[in-house]
Amino acid sequence: MSNVDQCQVRQEKLAVLAEAGPIYPNHLKPTHVFSEVLAENPSPEEIVEGRIYEVCGRIMTSRVMGKAAFFTLQDRSGQLQIYLRMNDVGEAAFGQVKDWDLGDIIYAKGHAFYTKMGELTLWISETTLLVKALRPLPDKFHGLVDQEVKYRQRYLDLIANEESRSVFKKRIKLIQIIRDFFVGQDYLEVETPMMQSIPGGAVARPFETHHNALNIPLYLRIAPELFLKRLVVGGFERVFEINRNFRNEGLSTRHNPEFTMLEFYQAYANYEDLMVLTEQLFKVIASELLATGQVEFNDQLIDLTQPIRRLRMDDAILQAHDQLSKEDLADIGALKSYIASLDIGTLETEHIEELQLYLFEETVESTLIQPTFITQYPSRTSPLARPSDADPKYADRFELFIAGQEIANGFSELNDPSIQAERFKEQVSKKQSGDHEAMYFDDDYIVALEHGLPPTAGQGIGIDRLAMILTGCTSIRDVIMFPTLRPKEHVEPSDSE
Repeated sequence: MSNVDQCQVRQEKLAVLAEAGPIYPNHLKPTHVFSEVLAENPSPEEIVEGRIYEVCGRIMTSRVMGKAAFFTLQDRSGQLQIYLRMNDVGEAAFGQVKDWDLGDIIYAKGHAFYTKMGELTLWISETTLLVKALRPLPDKFHGLVDQEVKYRQRYLDLIANEESRSVFKKRIKLIQIIRDFFVGQDYLEVETPMMQSIPGGAVARPFETHHNALNIPLYLRIAPELFLKRLVVGGFERVFEINRNFRNEGLSTRHNPEFTMLEFYQAYANYEDLMVLTEQLFKVIASELLATGQVEFNDQLIDLTQPIRRLRMDDAILQAHDQLSKEDLADIGALKSYIASLDIGTLETEHIEELQLYLFEETVESTLIQPTFITQYPSRTSPLARPSDADPKYADRFELFIAGQEIANGFSELNDPSIQAERFKEQVSKKQSGDHEAMYFDDDYIVALEHGLPPTAGQGIGIDRLAMILTGCTSIRDVIMFPTLRPKEHVEPSDSE
């Protein structure tokens, strides 16, 4: 039977129910979820005699045999089988039971027993249809496998696929672990504006909108950084925000225009302190979220229990390119020639540190499988970071890579207002030259710095990418409940539904 025919039959069943009385009842509630029933009756020898359970759930499988029927129900905690007989629920009620369909949501009341096959089951004495599903579920044997439908109709994916439910439960727990960790470190969780008159805190192209009453353009935030540092100026010396950011950029397996970041800032700390703190955070995440502290991602076993390796960017380049000498890496002509020999494109610049970064990003990042801190990024590409005292061409900054992906970016904050103003001017010049991702000049932020930002370190961690690694998902769409997709005029149910 086609989907259209199934929908028509279900509509006809609903019409019959409506003639018999009110539909979509709202007065029946469960006393237990299925996992509680299982916990209280762990074996045939440990049945709780006389206990009556009231449960609600969605029908996932159905087997009607004359005057008796078995159904498998699903609620938020898992699945449970129920057993009904006409003699117990009555002829009229059982007549309706025979018209139940997969996907219907029901209320059932009964006691626990074990079948001859050893499966815990509720023997039902009373039942009511709560919601008639007017569309069929995905094929019960194969689940929902159409990727397009999984992303566009996530609710079907969650109903049909335990694996998807597990991924999102793990993501939710990850955020809870992070929140508890920072609260335990005496950080304050704060909220900052999602609509900003000047987008800042990152090098990225923003989404633009318009405020009618004020008649001004507004931008969806690309990062909360500048507002969080304003709070540090105000005396909130340890702050964090689990925030939604928006960047008007391309789509890929690692990029979604709307994404979740953790950002945190600590006064009287530097980038090295944050590397230590990040190691502590990841050990907590590994112990609470992963059974062994290890996870398989893209056929690679990632170990989060070991100390995180630290490596300067130039040393990482030399390790990956053993034919490149340290002298070549410091010579702009030799480095340009070497890059040209690799067939990875070119970068028009006369700044050697920018060429080093280009070579690193194009050839080294993807090789960093085990957790690795890369340090000493060019100051020219780090407009908010403090220059290194040892060599101001480089910033006191690090990025954390896992499975070839950038997971975190942290640095000692630039708190000299005059240097920051010059950095903003350089960014404005780039924007005027056509760089849509360059920063704006934020006067108010400079004023805030002039009131005094304590020595501070800050960091951002990509929650979506971290969730990908911890769940073994290779596409960011698999860890975002409702990813951004190209719109369709009409989404037809897939043949697997």
